[in-house]
Amino acid sequence: MERILVINPGSTSTKLAVFDGETELFRTSIEHDQKDTAKFLRAIDQLDFRKECVLNTLKERNIPVESLNCIVSRGGMFPPCKVGAYEVNADMLSYVNSDHIVGEHISNVGCAVAEAIARPLGIPAMVYDCVGVDEMTDIAHISGIPELPRESRGHALNTRAMARKCAEEILHKPFEECTFIVQHLGGGVSVWLFDKGRSIDMYSDDDAGFGPERCGAIQVAPLVALCCSGKYTEAQLAKMVRGNAGLKAHLGTSDVRAVEKKIESGDKHAELVFNAMAYSLSKGIAALAAAVCGKVDRIILTGGAAHSKRLSGEITKHVSWIAPVEVMAGEFELEALCAGALRVLRGQEKPNTFVWKPQA
Repeated sequence: MERILVINPGSTSTKLAVFDGETELFRTSIEHDQKDTAKFLRAIDQLDFRKECVLNTLKERNIPVESLNCIVSRGGMFPPCKVGAYEVNADMLSYVNSDHIVGEHISNVGCAVAEAIARPLGIPAMVYDCVGVDEMTDIAHISGIPELPRESRGHALNTRAMARKCAEEILHKPFEECTFIVQHLGGGVSVWLFDKGRSIDMYSDDDAGFGPERCGAIQVAPLVALCCSGKYTEAQLAKMVRGNAGLKAHLGTSDVRAVEKKIESGDKHAELVFNAMAYSLSKGIAALAAAVCGKVDRIILTGGAAHSKRLSGEITKHVSWIAPVEVMAGEFELEALCAGALRVLRGQEKPNTFVWKPQA
């Protein structure tokens, strides 16, 4: 029986589980205080911190690391890559440690944590359905600046898993025969258009609605001026738009529950910002509906923040005219990661090889 450790680093937590084959032995979510993570400028800087959290949890659960056969993590914000598994190799580790990453995202540390635990054990480490999975159509890649094509990056793993689940359990149809718009609501946000099994278009957390700690689409001219002001380094600006933006920038916290408490206590500014977030997220869904002429089977709201009835309700109010809305709160990423690793271990799927060369 294959024993698999599954790791899913998020901006505010590290989720992990151990499976014997398809049987889950345990799962947990290690919540991280923002004071502990704020001191790290880049995701990869959290390697030792996240690794120790995982190892301590395994020890508490009496799971010897020597009993593991494989470690799989959520993949990072890599250059455009294929659907499926990638073995963690030297090129991947060089990439996430480099200054040439596509974007700063906490998932970038996942492969390094998996490899750091797996290496002394002599077992495989892999990632699955990376943030950089790109199945977008040619027309969807075109932007107004040829040198800056649109790229696919976001919650590929959970959104695809939720779309499959909706097709099978709600519509009772093959995933490949359905059209879904799936919005992941977490510390980060992204919204995906799945048409006949492929993610043909999407919006990431920097080109549509803003989220708990992401900037969303912002006007370019003021951003250019800010970048050229000399007040900030590139790393500081990257942290400003992804990590310190959104609800966190406006209200001092990225915790949706904390913001809801502010609203319930009569904070009108918190209510305005919260509703603005839902408003902006709704526009991303509507924009993707246009790409398929409004022919959408279901709109799915998923991720941890979808547990918020206030947030899900506001978004549903704005978009239910397009298609029925299914709130599938939470995540099935751990199960999806395990299933992918099992397919590789059992020879049902061949892992891809990550290739990256440092820029001169």
